[in-house]
Amino acid sequence: MNEQLEFLEQVGSDFWLVEDERDNLKVSYRIKEVIYAGYSTFQHVMILDSYDFGRMLVLDGVVQSTSLDGHIYNEMITHVPMMIHPNPEHVLIVGGGDCGAAREVAKYDCVKKIDMVEIDELVVEACREHLPTVSGNLSDQRVNFIFADGVEFIKTKRGCYDVIVVDSSDPIGPAMGLFEYGFYREVHHALKGDGLMVCQSQSPLFHREVMNQTVHHLERLFPIIGVYGATVPTYPGGFWSFSLGSKMYYEIPATMFDKNTKYVNDAILRSCFDLPEFLKLVPDSVGGERLPENAGHCVDSGVVRPNLAI
Repeated sequence: MNEQLEFLEQVGSDFWLVEDERDNLKVSYRIKEVIYAGYSTFQHVMILDSYDFGRMLVLDGVVQSTSLDGHIYNEMITHVPMMIHPNPEHVLIVGGGDCGAAREVAKYDCVKKIDMVEIDELVVEACREHLPTVSGNLSDQRVNFIFADGVEFIKTKRGCYDVIVVDSSDPIGPAMGLFEYGFYREVHHALKGDGLMVCQSQSPLFHREVMNQTVHHLERLFPIIGVYGATVPTYPGGFWSFSLGSKMYYEIPATMFDKNTKYVNDAILRSCFDLPEFLKLVPDSVGGERLPENAGHCVDSGVVRPNLAI
């Protein structure tokens, strides 16, 4: 099959990207144009122009970011931890090949250096050239692009970073190792004594087991944990979770949020940790669900409460 038509289906004169969600759900996007398509060492990479979502990054047939709503995800995974930490000077982004997360972190004048570790250089090249609404044609001199395996890279760092953002794709292929306990343990080691981290932890509706596993991993490592959410229409179910682990800080400051954003504002920052009731339940070890004995998963008025079990 022609490389440009990989993962696309033709219906009449139209081409559609059909994304399978665990064989139970299919999401279809009508495509205007294939902007870019090619294989890297790791995966198939496409930039497509769609009718409703605009240009989108697609890896192995799965939509990662779009011009319509990519800012929601990138703003939420970055501004929450960046606002909680009082002085984030050194930041590590693991993944984030669309450059959207690095673009948001670069909005903080206090940041001195941003290490962005992405395993697939082709993704970065394609997004900087063909997906400017997300990448912003990122060229900030503080951004240090490192094309390497994030799992291996993090093992070489100890006490280096104030904030670590794990902006991974789904837990398949190159990203599988970014969801394992051993990786989060290395993230903990790579943070400074007052550092904090955040990762995307998948859909609370369709990938609940991934979110729960992530929370349990962080419980074992950090004295303060929290889960927050956002609505990202592109992603399955539209409801997405982020999990935060912190060694010390847990408050959104009283100062007003002043960054130039399209989604995040002061009210969003203070309410995103307010979880619906079904997310306050976590599985117990013998089946069923229980309320956590500690308050680590619960957030009230923008404050992540300490996990008293650690």
